[in-house]
Amino acid sequence: MLPLHDRYGYSPIVARPDYSWPDGRRLAFYVVTNIEVFAFRKGIGSDFAFVKAPQTHRDFAWRDYGNRVGVWRIFRMLDALGLPAAHNANSLLYGSCPKIFERIRVRGDEIIGHGRANAEHQRNLLWEHDEACLIREATEAITAQEGRRPEGWLGPGPESSVSPDLLQEAGYRYLMNWAADDQPFWMDTRSGKILAMPYPAEVNDAYALAHRQQGAREFADMIVDQFDEMIRQCVGRPLVCPIALHTFIAGQPFRLRPIRKALEHCLRHKHRDRVWFTRPGEITAYCCSLPPGVIPGS
Repeated sequence: MLPLHDRYGYSPIVARPDYSWPDGRRLAFYVVTNIEVFAFRKGIGSDFAFVKAPQTHRDFAWRDYGNRVGVWRIFRMLDALGLPAAHNANSLLYGSCPKIFERIRVRGDEIIGHGRANAEHQRNLLWEHDEACLIREATEAITAQEGRRPEGWLGPGPESSVSPDLLQEAGYRYLMNWAADDQPFWMDTRSGKILAMPYPAEVNDAYALAHRQQGAREFADMIVDQFDEMIRQCVGRPLVCPIALHTFIAGQPFRLRPIRKALEHCLRHKHRDRVWFTRPGEITAYCCSLPPGVIPGS
C-alpha cells in the first residue's frame, strides 16, 4: 500500500461550490515576507553560492543583510505601492532586531509565526514535547510583544508528522505548510480543524532564485504570469494568489527593481476590480464566516 495521510480528502477544484471574496472580488492577492534569523556557523540555512553548503560567516552575513538592509527596502516599496502585507517572522528577532517590528506595527501588517529561528526545523528530528516547546516559545514571544497571539504559522522548514496537531492545539487558525491548492481548505487534526492557506512553493524567491538559481527578471515574469493567468481563471472560481519574498533575497537592489515593476503591473491591471489585496489572516476570517460545505473539508 502506498503510504498516505489522513489530513484531508481529495477535492478537485472544478467540483467545488462557488463563492466570492468580500465585495464580489474573485482573486485574493497577498504579499508575504520572510524575516529570519540564523545561528552563526551552526544549525542550517541556505547559501548564496552553493546548495547545502556548510554554515560559514559568509552565508550568515548574506542572510543578515536582509534584516539590516533588505527588509527596509521592501517596506519602502510596499508603502509606495500601498500594498498590505504579512510577515513570517522568527521570534528570536525580537531580541536582536526590534525596530523591524516597530515598522510592521506602523504599517498595521500581520505577523505570522515562523518558529524561533530558521537555523532549526520541525521535521521529525524533535520529540513531540520538544516541538510543542518550540511552537509555544515562538507564540509566547510574539504575543508578549504584540499584545495578541498570531493566528497563522509557517514552519521554518519541513514539518513533522504531528505539526498540524500541535499548531491547532496551540490555538492557531491556519497554517501555510501545505502548498496543495489555490483555494484554502480545512485540514483534520487530532483535536479539530485547521485551515490550509495557499502559500507559494513556486512564486517564492527562495525556491526560484536561491535554489533553482533563476534570474530576478525571470522571477518577476513569474509574478506577472501567475497573476495574469489567475485573474483570468478567477472568473470561474475564487482563487488565492500569494507572493513570497525573503528580505535577504528580494531586498537586493537588482532584484527589487523588477519585482517592483511586477507588483505595479498587478496593481494597475485593467481587471483590478476583481482583486482583493489582503492578508492571510483576513482570508482566514472570511473563510470562517462562510457556511459549512463551502470551503473544502468544512
